[in-house]
Amino acid sequence: MLGLALGPLGLTPAPPADTRPGPDRPNIILMIVDDLGQQDTSVPMLPDRTALNDRYRTPNLERLADRGVRFSNASAAAPVCTPSRAAIMSGQSPARSRVTYWTLEQDTDTSSRHPRLAPPAWQVNGLQPSDDLLPELLRKTGYRTIHVGKAHWGARGTPGADPLRMGFDVNVAGHAAGAPGSYLARDHFKDAVRNRRGSLQPEEAPASVWDVPGLARWHGTDAWLDDVLAKEASSAMSDAVREKVPFFLSFCPYGVHTPIMQDDRFADDAAGLDARERAYATMIAAVDHALGTLVERCASLGVLESTVIVFTSDNGGLSAHSRGAAPDGATPHSHNAPLRSGKGSAYEGGLRVPLVVAGPRIEARTRPIDVPVVGTDLYPTLLSLAGCSMPSDRTIDGIDLTPVLRGGSTVPMRTTLVHQPHAWGPSGPGIEPFSSIRRGDWKLIWFHDAAGASAQGVVVPRLELYDLSKDLGEAHECSAQHPECLAMMRVELEAALRTTGAQFSLHRATGQAITLGASPASDPR
Repeated sequence: MLGLALGPLGLTPAPPADTRPGPDRPNIILMIVDDLGQQDTSVPMLPDRTALNDRYRTPNLERLADRGVRFSNASAAAPVCTPSRAAIMSGQSPARSRVTYWTLEQDTDTSSRHPRLAPPAWQVNGLQPSDDLLPELLRKTGYRTIHVGKAHWGARGTPGADPLRMGFDVNVAGHAAGAPGSYLARDHFKDAVRNRRGSLQPEEAPASVWDVPGLARWHGTDAWLDDVLAKEASSAMSDAVREKVPFFLSFCPYGVHTPIMQDDRFADDAAGLDARERAYATMIAAVDHALGTLVERCASLGVLESTVIVFTSDNGGLSAHSRGAAPDGATPHSHNAPLRSGKGSAYEGGLRVPLVVAGPRIEARTRPIDVPVVGTDLYPTLLSLAGCSMPSDRTIDGIDLTPVLRGGSTVPMRTTLVHQPHAWGPSGPGIEPFSSIRRGDWKLIWFHDAAGASAQGVVVPRLELYDLSKDLGEAHECSAQHPECLAMMRVELEAALRTTGAQFSLHRATGQAITLGASPASDPR
């Protein structure tokens, strides 16, 4: 098996007898798709079906949802990948871990330049090894821990880039980069454009950080990357079942991240769309096909009924660049409609993700669960489902969703903080340094800089308040109509930023951290 860690003496030790699979120790598949928006499936995550649900074909996810639960109010911990994935691994919000942006090269800040703000001294190398990471805790209690696909927790050249240093026994194709060079095995999963310059063959192309590692035996075939990953994952699951150990599979397709490429197997199902949107639809279908491969293998192994499967995404769907025509043919940044904007944004299009969970002792429901949940909740939930204890010396920002999965209807009322003091390269609504707080249906966004600056070049923060129960598309900023709610939410935001130790954007001219201050107008810092 590719990437198998054999332990210090070359052998993976067998677990004690009391850690073998059973009703209270299910196998777990955590499938985190890359950049898949809440509306990017044929399964309606919202109470009512949308036009985009009719655009895409995800029959395997439909079958999973039919025997499990889906969530209409699931959000990622961040609107970009590394901090969101790190939050799932650690159970801590990006504000607390200070992994607040995506990583690539060691000791290198990947933030784009903002005209008036600079990022703080964040953890530019990303998440690093710890005894309290989700796979480490599961491994200590006898699980075979398997990672297949995109990792992107830590910068290249650091331990965090290597899944085998992050609690996994097996790693297939996970490394520092967050995107593939190509989805095509005939390109050797290397940069397709770079490979076709001049007369270079894929094997002759110079190495790039974007080249997907560990899949050489597939090179030169007609295979699609995420299909290859599903087959490799299926093999690793089979090994665990044969050895009678429970497995935790972190399955992370590189799809549907750029480069947007067409999987010809599914092109006929996307007829009528422009070329770019047709290609995007085929990538979604390929991810769903990979899910079907995993489910089919579990069934053939006789472990489907003892396996928890979680399907989700690391952030909202891409809309600011690389996409084709908008769903209505005219409105920009609407590829996640009815949600506003997309990946990188403070608005719901950047944060809402699909979430489907099915497995033993999980009560199937025909309507989506509408309680607000966030990516950090997966950490305590999966530990609970596996019968593993939570670390006692670590602050965890997520909450255990097991009671909801098993038939409950509520979770404790809590606030959810999202904090991204960085400028992302593409432009679009809400794509700027921000902090936001969610409590129930109310959402407050603090944009660290106003749309413009005064003649003196000072930074003027601004606040936007939304009632998501009435305005899911965040079209009507309502702070003037609800001053008491604004004041309450502002206090909640300040408290959350303080208790997590959040780092603030810096005023580029002075190097000083901005503050929310007494009011946006009277404290322009």
